[in-house]
Amino acid sequence: MESLPTTTAKSERRWRSKPLQNSRPTLLLAFFSCVAWLYVGGRLWQDSESRALLVSLLKRNADQRPKVLSVEDKLTVLGCKDLERRIVEAEMDLTLAKSQGYLKNQLRQSGSSSAQLLAVIGVYTGFGSKSKRHVFRGSWMPTGDALRKLEEKGVVIRFVIGRSANRGDSLDRIIDEENRSTKDFLILDGHEEAQEELPKKAKIFFSTAVQNWDAEFYVKVDDNINLDLEGLIGLLDRRRGQNSSYIGCMKSGDVISEDGKPWYEPEWWKFGDEKSYFRHASGSLMILSKNLTLYININSASLKTYAHDDISVGSWMMGVQATYIDDSRLCCSSIRQDKVCSLA
Repeated sequence: MESLPTTTAKSERRWRSKPLQNSRPTLLLAFFSCVAWLYVGGRLWQDSESRALLVSLLKRNADQRPKVLSVEDKLTVLGCKDLERRIVEAEMDLTLAKSQGYLKNQLRQSGSSSAQLLAVIGVYTGFGSKSKRHVFRGSWMPTGDALRKLEEKGVVIRFVIGRSANRGDSLDRIIDEENRSTKDFLILDGHEEAQEELPKKAKIFFSTAVQNWDAEFYVKVDDNINLDLEGLIGLLDRRRGQNSSYIGCMKSGDVISEDGKPWYEPEWWKFGDEKSYFRHASGSLMILSKNLTLYININSASLKTYAHDDISVGSWMMGVQATYIDDSRLCCSSIRQDKVCSLA
């Protein structure tokens, strides 16, 4: 009977200790909940302060900004200020190019007349053609004072040559020395003088000539022909004002596809199954009006060249509204009496 109270006391102690053990997770959960609410409340407080600051700034700027955004404001918002600057610069460049005949930094040959010339005649020559140049200067091509007087009348004549593959060597020095004496060369510093580079020479010649002289016509002449200069000047004078003129002895002909044969065209397959060239002016003497020459100058970087210079020029003329003028007097191999050129 005495053991009953002892059993009852232990049971009561066990019953009373259970709530103490179960309360620990509850206390921890309550603690973390309080921390979470404090964190969320702090962030909300910070966000509310930030929103209040932004609202005040917007209100302040709203009083200063116009209700309707200008183009400048829109560009600023879109981050296009740099684009706007480039557009303005491009418009200025375009205006300048138009004022100079679509030429930027257009040059003028010193001593030339401010009036438009009739023609610039470029006579192709090479490093080994000094004797030919000597013959030309003694026949149809004026020299010294006579050459300058001809320029005053509107016709410029220059021997056209590039530079040696070994820049500054004896070949270049000989040409420079000859030019200092005669002053009748157009030296293409950016062109390497070589037979296989003749198509590129045509492109650089026309581009350089139109940058240096303002003329109605630009004439390319080979150094293997004699020229009736007065006859050529008369022919050009009668065609003044004829824009988009592509003048020469027009021809076509077969495309040579066999490697090793004369006049071989490596890209023969581009000319179709018939392997026939399009109409083009013979390379011995061809004439372009100013606007066609400007076209070559402006687009020189993208113009395709073929194996021959006359074919290359003819391909460029197919892409524009050129007026083809076939003049048999410019067929240098012809036996006509009134022709303006003949084989040397």
